[in-house]
Amino acid sequence: MKTILYLGAATAALGTSAPISAQDAADDAVASANDQQAVDDMPSELLVVASRAENLDLSRYTGSILRLSREQLEQRQTRDIADILRDVPGVAVSSVAGQTQIRLRGSEANHVLILVDGIEVSDPFAGEFDLGTLQAEVGASVDVLRGPQSALYGADAIGGVVAYQSASGAELNGLGGRVEAGTNDTLNGSVRFGIGDYNADLAVNATVVSTDGEPNARDGTRDLGRNSYTLSGKGSVRLTETLQARAAARFIRTEGDFNNSDFDDTQPTFGLIIDTPETRFENEAIYALAGVKLDTFNGAWTHDFSAQLADIKRDTFGAFGRSGGSEGERLKASYVSAAEINSGNATHFITFAADWEQEQFRNNDPFGTAFAGTREIENIGLVGEYRFEGGDFDLSAALRHDINDRFSDETTFRVGAGYNVADGTRLRVSAGSGIKNPGFFELFGFFDGQFIGNADLQPEKSTGWEVGIDQSIANGKASVSLTYFDSTLENEIFTTFPAPTFVATPANRQTDSKRRGVEVSANAVLGSGFSIDAAYSYLDAKEDGIEEVRRPDHIASAALNWTASDDGASATLVIRHNGETEDLAFTDPSFIPVRETLDDFTLVNLSGEVRLTEGVNLFGRVENLLDQTYEQVFSFVSPGRTATAGIRARF
Repeated sequence: MKTILYLGAATAALGTSAPISAQDAADDAVASANDQQAVDDMPSELLVVASRAENLDLSRYTGSILRLSREQLEQRQTRDIADILRDVPGVAVSSVAGQTQIRLRGSEANHVLILVDGIEVSDPFAGEFDLGTLQAEVGASVDVLRGPQSALYGADAIGGVVAYQSASGAELNGLGGRVEAGTNDTLNGSVRFGIGDYNADLAVNATVVSTDGEPNARDGTRDLGRNSYTLSGKGSVRLTETLQARAAARFIRTEGDFNNSDFDDTQPTFGLIIDTPETRFENEAIYALAGVKLDTFNGAWTHDFSAQLADIKRDTFGAFGRSGGSEGERLKASYVSAAEINSGNATHFITFAADWEQEQFRNNDPFGTAFAGTREIENIGLVGEYRFEGGDFDLSAALRHDINDRFSDETTFRVGAGYNVADGTRLRVSAGSGIKNPGFFELFGFFDGQFIGNADLQPEKSTGWEVGIDQSIANGKASVSLTYFDSTLENEIFTTFPAPTFVATPANRQTDSKRRGVEVSANAVLGSGFSIDAAYSYLDAKEDGIEEVRRPDHIASAALNWTASDDGASATLVIRHNGETEDLAFTDPSFIPVRETLDDFTLVNLSGEVRLTEGVNLFGRVENLLDQTYEQVFSFVSPGRTATAGIRARF
């Protein structure tokens, strides 16, 4: 019933975003021109996540960010957002059936805040978001902020922020979609409708991803299929010249197969992933947001109030029925007051934000071996932010105080400065701190006798700094960005196996985890329709001198694109390299993990597109062109070569 009510509320919220009737024609023309200018500017100019004021110019940000544009997602024919995140410096991706994780600058997977159209989408029970369930919609883009952002967003942004933004109705007016089919009985489709002007805006998306998959066990024969369905919508309506309402909602359902590890220590495959018939999972998530924004003093002082929810259910099944499940729910309300003060050639931005958040969790154990009641955590966050923009110099500072009902109160900070030392050359430096509260299963465990919780866990804490240089070359036809970062994580939560039972339980480390590295990104327009984007990361992540797992020392990517002068055809070659990395394997009968080294791998993808007629294009792609066998997680074999072809249209 609660799910039905949530869907009804989300639908009602979207209903308020329907276009309103036209007003005076002359006023409409001016408003439409203003609105179109705002639409044109926002994707390439403004950041909506690097400041709580949501009016920060991309060129004036004092930290590290990379924007994956709508054009880049389309050229690389991105379907899973996790795939294109491999092209971001500092990002490590590891994917298995039922869980895709990312790590920023050596952080843990649950240290990255994922925002989808402004909604926090992590599962309160698991403490992180399965990026494998986020499918690329027509016209979407992604911003990735690297480094601690807890001063703005609290405990879930200790490592950084990934912000996925679907296109508004005004950005892509009309009806569009794509359908494609390929190897492994893959059938994908996406359809989008958008309409909008200065007064109102509405966009609706529906996306389906379906495949029979491939075996993921070494020498396995069981194909692991997956079906994912996404229905989303967002919109806004201008109630008056100074008051605007907005809403967004998203429903995601994912069904898939997975395999278990072999726990029979008499078998040669003990500790490895093996074919496990009839094991599967079902995940269902509902997200919704509604907000209003009031402009006062001709827009110089704005007030924004929003409320959002996330409701996530996960179930696993075996040969004898449901084998496990969890439920997580988040309610969140935010108020942001932002003032802009112009003084000569300088502008001051002063922002205050207040967040209230309540998370609930329930271990929906079908066997009654674990506590199945609902537990709750509540948090209040108070944020103060100041930004200065003056000529060639930029300054930013933020301070947040979190009031927690389960843990000690915490205060985090972020400061940064940027300076244009010459035409096309910008230096920047920033420092900040972050926190991450223990998750539900870390505090309370899974099933009794298999994973014991630790209610005495303390939050993880991180402090770090970075320095970078951004260089524009050849009148903006090329650019390169170089960043060095250094951070320290305290109280890292890890899994231990204490004697005499050796049952897994989490604990806080007494030693520090050190993360430092270098990130490089570059892009260039080469002429004759060619352009290139490239990224490289070096990471040194060690805890007490021991290399951290699933964090490659070297990650690199390059995407070469060619587009015909009349935009009638295009082709893109993407090369992604993942260096060798350490992982943990449970191949010892004591179940105490041993370390294994995963080989490096290089993936090559080739895609192309040709215009058949106005608004209709034929496309195709080959992924893992060299059919490389590789593992992102110990003993989980990743997919081999696949080919897909399809058609897309826009009306």
